[in-house]
Amino acid sequence: MTRTVVAQPPEQAVRKAAPGEARTPRRSGRRRIALPYLLLLPALLLELLVHLVPMLMGITMSFRELTQFYIRNWSEAPWSAFDNYGVAIDFDAPVGQALLKSFLTTCMFTVLSVGLCWLLGTAAAVFLQENFRGRGFLRTLFLVPYALPVYAAVITWAFMFQRDNGLINHVLHDQLGIGDSPAFWLIGDNSFWALLIVSVWKGWPFAFLTVMAGLQNIPRDMYEAAALDGAGVWKQIRHITLPSLRSVNQVLVLVLFLWTFNDFNTPFVLFGKAAPEAADLISLHIYQSSFQTWNFGTGSAMSVLLLLFLLVVTGVYLLLTTRGRKTSDV
Repeated sequence: MTRTVVAQPPEQAVRKAAPGEARTPRRSGRRRIALPYLLLLPALLLELLVHLVPMLMGITMSFRELTQFYIRNWSEAPWSAFDNYGVAIDFDAPVGQALLKSFLTTCMFTVLSVGLCWLLGTAAAVFLQENFRGRGFLRTLFLVPYALPVYAAVITWAFMFQRDNGLINHVLHDQLGIGDSPAFWLIGDNSFWALLIVSVWKGWPFAFLTVMAGLQNIPRDMYEAAALDGAGVWKQIRHITLPSLRSVNQVLVLVLFLWTFNDFNTPFVLFGKAAPEAADLISLHIYQSSFQTWNFGTGSAMSVLLLLFLLVVTGVYLLLTTRGRKTSDV
């Protein structure tokens, strides 16, 4: 007797899923999408409390006549609309003239500091790519200024720049015989160069570290092929190294510019509350306009103008560099 087996259709052979099983993939997908936002939530809250809320309060203060008489309850200060901004940009008045001079000093200081930091950092990173004895020690030594606390480093420089017992004058005047008398580094015109030296010493290791990391992505085969074709060191740097570091340098220059233009700790620790006129950076100038004259409304207006300037410069820089990158890719 033959037994006949009837095959079930595929749709009947497939077991029906339980009601909860069909929803499991969808729930896991939702959790996977929500996980990044949950991880970013603490950082967003800190950003809101530390940066956004004080920034909004500063913008509000810039529209009020906030002086020492309204410190306890600044919300009761009279509304001044754009009067504080008018005072800040009135370059025929003493306040506007001082702000403009401080702005120009900051621009010149930033250009020199960023340029020297990039040049020294790139040169050190490129030449430390070669294998030689002591390379690891030099790499570690070059990162010491970046690892030191800012206040400890700048205070040390302040002692070194002392006129009578500082190391700088001891070497330049006493040992090398440069100058008729020891120079004043923390007052007068030399204060600008003293501030520039400290800024470059403190900032170039970051450029060195960034460029050194970018050099790791350049294949050594390109240098070997260029050497076989007869290209020297300078041609290799010009045609291989610098074009390959283009994207790294774009970010590096922008970060150095923002850090240097907004630098407050270095001049404050080096000179104190009142910087010399030659080294009057805009960050310290706004601090003096706010906390020494007790005119927080004008100081807040200056801060908002500085913020707008940095936003415009950053936007134009990113637009130009992005357009240049697309043009080169085409």
